[in-house]
Formats: sequence, C-alpha cells, structure tokens
Amino acid sequence: MESNKCPHVQTIWDIDPNFESPDTESRLWENTEPPSRPFKPELKKIHPNILHAIGFTPVVKLNKIPQSLGIKCDMYAKCEFLNPGGSVKDRIGYRMVLDAEEKGLIKEGSTIIEPTSGNTGIGVALACAVKGYKCIIVMAEKNSNEKVDTLKILGAEIIRTPTEAGYLSPQGIFAVSQDLQKKIPNSVIMGQYSNPSNWLAHKEGTGSELLWQFDNDIDMVVAGAGTGGTVTGIGKALKENCPKCKIVSFDPEGSILARPELLNQSDTTFFEVEGIGYDFIPTVLKHDFVDKWYKSNDSDAFPMSRRLIAEEGLLCGGSSGAAMSIALKAAKDLKEGQKCVVILPDGIRNYMTKFVSDNWMQVRGFLPLENKCELWWWNNHADQVPTADLNTVKSSQTLQEATATLLNLGVDQLPVETDEGYLLGIVTTEILTTKLCEGSNDDFPVAKALLKTFRKVQGSTNLGLISCILQKEPFVVVTEEVPVPCSKPREKIQKLITRSEFLSYISNSDNSRNKL
Repeated sequence: MESNKCPHVQTIWDIDPNFESPDTESRLWENTEPPSRPFKPELKKIHPNILHAIGFTPVVKLNKIPQSLGIKCDMYAKCEFLNPGGSVKDRIGYRMVLDAEEKGLIKEGSTIIEPTSGNTGIGVALACAVKGYKCIIVMAEKNSNEKVDTLKILGAEIIRTPTEAGYLSPQGIFAVSQDLQKKIPNSVIMGQYSNPSNWLAHKEGTGSELLWQFDNDIDMVVAGAGTGGTVTGIGKALKENCPKCKIVSFDPEGSILARPELLNQSDTTFFEVEGIGYDFIPTVLKHDFVDKWYKSNDSDAFPMSRRLIAEEGLLCGGSSGAAMSIALKAAKDLKEGQKCVVILPDGIRNYMTKFVSDNWMQVRGFLPLENKCELWWWNNHADQVPTADLNTVKSSQTLQEATATLLNLGVDQLPVETDEGYLLGIVTTEILTTKLCEGSNDDFPVAKALLKTFRKVQGSTNLGLISCILQKEPFVVVTEEVPVPCSKPREKIQKLITRSEFLSYISNSDNSRNKL
C-alpha cells in the first residue's frame, strides 16, 4: 500500500528551517518600525538627483472610455507610470533603501538583494545606481525582457528563476534570494512583501498626494494588489482623512489575494499580466482597508491597456488595463459628480514585445486572427505538417552530451524530457553557446539550461495560429496532456515544428491540391 501514497513535494522548509517566508513579519524591522516621513505638498523647481523626482505624479481626467460605457461619475487616472523608473514601485524602492540607511542596515559597500516581478527591482536598482550600492535582482522567467534590459543598464545583476516555482519552492525567488544573502558578505534583502516601508511609502506618499490633489474629497479609489502595499497604504491614508471613500482592489484569476476567499476559486493556473497577484498573502497586505474585491483577467486587461493608450493617450502597462477594467465595473454604482480614481501602476516600456504587439495578442487569443487572404492551409491542423523524426535529450544528461546530440543531428533545438518521458523544456544552440561562454563546465546538467518559455499547441491547432507563432518564434511544440496520480497533468511532446518544416508544407503545391 505504501506505493500508492502521493510523493512528498519538497519545499524550502525541508532544506532551510530558517527560511523567512514572505507571508510572515519582516526580520529586517523586527520589534521596530521604519521612520515616519510626513507628506510635504511642495514641488521643487530643481532636484538634487533623480530620486527626488519620485512621486507627485499627475492625476488626469479620463474622458472617452468612461463616456463610451455610460459611466456617470468623474473618473481620473493617477499616472504612476510617470515616475522616473516607470512605475509606482519607484516609491517603495527608494523608501526601503532610505529607511534601511537610516537604521544602519546598509552602508558603503553593501549589496542589496530583492526578489521581485521587476518593477520594484527597477526602483531598487535606480536607488542603488544613484547611491552607489551593488544590486542583485531575483525575478521569474515570466517577466518581460524589457524589465531585464532596464535592470541591466542600471547596473543590476539579474538572477532568473522558473515561472512555475511557487513561493516555497527551493527554486523560487525567495529561497534563491535568501541563499544569495547568506553567501554574500554585507548583503541585505529589502523584502518588499513584508517590509513596512512598502505600505508607508503609499500612506505618506501616494495616498497623501491623492488627498492633496482632490482636497480630501474622493468617493472611490481602485488599486490592484501584488504585494498589497499600494492598496494598504492608500487605504490607510484615505480611511483616516476621507472616511466616505471606498477602497476597491483586485487581483487576477489564479491568484488568492481577494476576499472573501470564495472569489479565488478558479481553474486558471497562469496569468500573463505582471506585477499583481500571488499564490500567498504578503505580510504588507491588510485586507481591513479594502471595501470590495474583484477578480481581473487577461482577456479584459490587455485590450483595455490598448484602449487607454489609443483613446486616452496614456502610455501604460498591462496591469493598468486590469485596473481600468475593474474601475469601470466598480464605478457603475457611482453617481454624477462623484469622483473615482484608478491607479495606473506602470508604463508601456516594459511591454513593447508583449501586449503592444498585435502578434503577441493574436497568439494568445486577445485579438482575433482572421484568414483575410483565404489561404488554403489556414484551417489545416498541426498534426498534418510532416516533421523530422522526434529526437530528445534526457534531463539527466550534461551540457557536453546535449551539445554533441544537437551538433550530430544538425538541429538548433531539441526537447528535454524526464526519464518518464514528460516534457521539461527545450535546449537550444543559443542557450548552450551562452552557458559555455559563461564558463559552465561540460558536466553542467542540461536540466539547468533549459528554455521554458515557448509556445505549445495541440495536434488539432489550426495552422493559421501556428503561422502567427512562427512569425516571431523559430519553432512551436505540439504536446498532449497525460494524467499523473496525485499531481496535475503532465505534458508529453508529439512533435516539434520548425519554420522550415512549416514553410515546406505551405509552399508545396501538392499539399494545396490535396486540400482541394
């Protein structure tokens, strides 16, 4: 009977009993609090450095979109994407560094480490660049390459972790950050998820600014929840000084932050929107300051971001579209003359290759994909495209073995499988070249050198969609789901279609005649 038991899933607790979880109180500020920095409503003509330009973001009236949906109240956008680093997270990045300096936690020569979805990392890296600290940012592979490039040019070192690694995973951003902190002398993790400087930056900054900008007269504020610091800080400020104001928050379907918990029931396990939503409750999120919760989804968020750009001229990011989509639902209950403010957290810069791209939107089903040229192959299926015999690399093999296999077969990529035949990822000549040029040993495990972000389809997927994918990607992987006891289904690969194989199929006149 023992063999029928579900295997124990290893967490970081099995490896490190001293692991500091992001849903517990911060050890950085144990038994104390960061210094208070009261709001001062003054706009300086000249700043001593760029960090002093953080905050005092403009509020802009929204016109075309609310009017098109019959919204009666006045709607406004708090343009946090106009902060110097491009997001609301500049506020907490600077504030955490400032407070840590004042407490003596960091000094000349210190290394600052931060696990992040990217924007807080940019805020921290911006502060480190100006103040001269070394900066290491740990972020998931899901987050955009634009964020990575911005962090690099700011001087930060980037460590990427698997997107699927949960918050208690030994491979997750928190475990990796804490492991680095133990190994690097004079290093500190800012810890935005439990650091009270996070919500204080918004209570004494963002929230106080809103009160100043609206003369303490606001009826509703809508802000998304990631760490929860933004909505908690704004909520604290507004509840103390404008009690009538309703605080509305949201997180994506697939996240568990909303209340009541029944709202979080969903079959969604992945969302494309960045910077909001988690699989745990961060310490800085205080539900008491939120009057009502909603759930957002990608299919509403990204088209709305594009509308904010096209119709209101606000060059914002994906989570801003999510915020606006929720604000429009919540504001339906408000009357003429009332005021609703929506927080737009970040800007377009981080997503030029994501929702800004028509191709990216079409591949994910957020924009329609039409056979305008009446191509004969459009509705044919992936399993109709002839491909080379399927060769794979086992996850137990080394870089040297994988390199030899790719070179011998004369291909640029191969699937990597577990010993049981489940798909783990793709190894490419590009990754192998990078790893070897970085000095990785020949016996470095190929399982740690995988491409895990790539497009997967089923055998029944039409070639119209595959053509869209292959305009941007060198290959597409055809998979099938296999049930696994005591676990979610796993994937096995059926075939890998390259651009040249797809081109060969659609350019073959015999295939066209067979179709007819």
